[in-house]
Amino acid sequence: MIVRRLVATYLLLVVLAIAGFTIPVAFTLTGQLRSDAETAVRREAQTAARLLAVGDEPALQALASLIDAYERETRGRLEAQLAGHRQAVPLPVPAAGDDEAFTRALSGGEWRRWDDARLVLAVPARDGQGRVVGAVRVSYPSAPVDRRITSIWLFRGVLAVAVLAVAALLGLLLARRLTRPVRQLTAMATGLRDGDLTVRAPEDGPQEIRTLAQTLNNAAQTIEVLLRSQRMFVADASHQLRTPLTALRLALDNVADGADDPASVREDAERATAEVVRMTRLVNGLLALARADAETTGAEPVAVPPVIAGRLDVWRAVADDRGVTLDHPVPAAGIVAWTTPGHLEQVLDNLLANALDFAPAGTAVTVRVSRAADTVTIDVADAGPGMSAAERARAFDRFWRGPGRRKRPGSGLGLAVVKQLATDDGGTVELDEVPGGGLAVRVLLRGV
Repeated sequence: MIVRRLVATYLLLVVLAIAGFTIPVAFTLTGQLRSDAETAVRREAQTAARLLAVGDEPALQALASLIDAYERETRGRLEAQLAGHRQAVPLPVPAAGDDEAFTRALSGGEWRRWDDARLVLAVPARDGQGRVVGAVRVSYPSAPVDRRITSIWLFRGVLAVAVLAVAALLGLLLARRLTRPVRQLTAMATGLRDGDLTVRAPEDGPQEIRTLAQTLNNAAQTIEVLLRSQRMFVADASHQLRTPLTALRLALDNVADGADDPASVREDAERATAEVVRMTRLVNGLLALARADAETTGAEPVAVPPVIAGRLDVWRAVADDRGVTLDHPVPAAGIVAWTTPGHLEQVLDNLLANALDFAPAGTAVTVRVSRAADTVTIDVADAGPGMSAAERARAFDRFWRGPGRRKRPGSGLGLAVVKQLATDDGGTVELDEVPGGGLAVRVLLRGV
C-alpha cells in the first residue's frame, strides 16, 4: 500500500512536470512553424510584387519563372494582377479574378488567412512613387506544416510515455528502497508476535528509521532477557521447592509407618517441621523477589538512621539468642537517601538475617552508615567464614548457595533480593572481605 502510494505520487509529479514543460514547448514550436511558413510565403509574395511593379518584359519573365518554380516546389499557387487591368493587358502569368484577397491588396492593404487546407497571403505591388500598380496573391498548402506539427506532438507524446515508463520503474525501485526499513520493522514485529524473540531489524535507512529500529531492537533484547530470566527463575524455583517437598513427604510417610514408636514419630515430626520452615523461608524469599521485580512506585527521600535503628531493635532478640552482638556506631544526623518506601527495611532484614546465620557466637555484626558527596553507604559486616572471590562473583545469583552454606538454613535468595531492591532505587551492592575473616555487604544509594 505504501509503495503504491509513493509511486502514484511520484508519477503524478512527473506528469505535472512533463505537462508543464512539454506542452508549452510544443505549442511554441507549433507557432514557430506557422510563423516560419508565413515568413517564407510573405518573402515570395514580396519578391513577386517587386517584379510585377517593374512591369517590363524581363521582370515579367522573371515573375513567370518565379511562379512556375514556386508552384512546382510547394504545390501552392502564386497569382498576380495589375491595377485597373483585368484581361486587357496580357501577362505571362495567370490573372486572378476578383476576390477578397486581391481587392484588399489592390486597395493598398495586406490580406492573410489560415484555414484547414492552406495559407493565403495577398500583398500590393507598388512602383517607385509608392502607387499601387498591382497585387500578388500566394497560397501555401498547410499539409507540410501540419505534418511537421503532428510529428512534433507525436514525438513529444512518445517521449512523455517513455519518460513515464522509466519514471514508474525508478519510482518503484526508489519506493521499495525507501520502504525497505519499514518492511523490515514489520517483519520484526511479526516475528515477535509469533514468539521469535531473537529477531532483530537492521539499523539502516533514514535517521528516524535507524532510531526506531535501534529502540525496537533494544526493547526486544530486554524482553528476551526478561523472559529468559523468568524461565530460569521458574525452573530454579521448581527445583528448590522439589527438595523440601520430597523430604516433607518422606518424613510424613515415616510418621505414618512409625505410629507405634513415639520417639521415631517425634524425630520424623521434627524433621517435617524443619522442612516446612525451610520451604516457608523459600516461599517468602520468592514472594519478596517477586514484589521487588514488580515494584512500580517511585523512590522518595527517606531518613536512613531511624530505619536502621528500627530494624536493629527487631533483630536484637535473635542476635541475643545466638550470642551475637549488634554493633551500630552512632551515625551523623541528617543522612537521607532516595529509596522506595519499604525497600530499605527489606534490604536490612535480608542482610541482618544472612549475617546472623553465619556470624559465630561471641562475635559482632556491625552496621555502619555514612555519606560521601551524593552517595549514602550502608555497610553490614560479620565475622563469619566469608566468601572467596569466585563465590562473591556468584553470590547475587538467585538460589545460589556456596559449598559451605548448603547445610545452613536459607533459600539463596537474600542477596538477590537486596540487589534487585537497590538497583530499582538507582543504587548498587558490593561484597568485600573483612580483615581477619568475614563478609562485608556494602549498599550504595543515592543521597539527597
